[in-house]
Amino acid sequence: MDTIHINNLVVFANHGVYPEEKRLGQKFLLSAILYTDTRVAGKSDALSDAINYGEVSGFIKRFMEENTFDLLEAVVERLAEEMLLSIPNLFKVNLKISKPWAPIGILVDDVAVEIERQWHEAFIALGSNMGDKKQHLDLAVRTLGEIKGCVVEEVSSFMMTKPYGYTNQEDFLNGCLKLRTLFTPLELLDTLQEIEQQAKRERTIHWGPRTLDLDILLYDDLILDSERLHIPHVEMHKRDFVLKPMAELAPYKRHPIKMQTIQELLEALNENE
Repeated sequence: MDTIHINNLVVFANHGVYPEEKRLGQKFLLSAILYTDTRVAGKSDALSDAINYGEVSGFIKRFMEENTFDLLEAVVERLAEEMLLSIPNLFKVNLKISKPWAPIGILVDDVAVEIERQWHEAFIALGSNMGDKKQHLDLAVRTLGEIKGCVVEEVSSFMMTKPYGYTNQEDFLNGCLKLRTLFTPLELLDTLQEIEQQAKRERTIHWGPRTLDLDILLYDDLILDSERLHIPHVEMHKRDFVLKPMAELAPYKRHPIKMQTIQELLEALNENE
């Protein structure tokens, strides 16, 4: 990935825990590394194909001047988010904000906070077997796409499938979607569970009937095992109602543990059945 560097942009703004910092203001230094693809601009020599670092510098300056935060951590987090949401073709940003001569009672050149944030690719499984199943899935897709920091890029077709595990229940309507998101895996999990609650999902029987089921299948190439969340989804390679819609969206996406493509996993499952 190519990078554009903005180094030590000087901005006078009103951020800080102490009242006098907000009232009097102070100087801040900002440096940004913008991760993008410069190939098209490099070939065309057209500003319209590039990230305009002059406009980005102006964007940073306005954000710093028009907002007020107590903590540097809050300033840099919110600014990175707004940059990723607002600047086309910006995939990732490394952002550093320095406060020279910070009022900490000890002589110091500066105090700084530096973070790196980016867009992530996630695949989400959708399922419902209660009420108006298609309406539940459509509502989930629409709700997720309206959340700041989430962009629904593709949605598979929906398919009717027999229940898995606990079989004494109605057939399911299943599908998958491809999501671009700024959320961490656990933030995304919380968001999906909130959407499930809006659909009045009740978790009473394991693999039992539900109005809406939303599962994170893949998140970049991350391998995560925690008490609340496992990525990749531990059962995805065993379920044709996951692999079939996934194969519509990303047949050549590789499972980060099994190192097989979605299409290969689907073909192996069909052979075993």
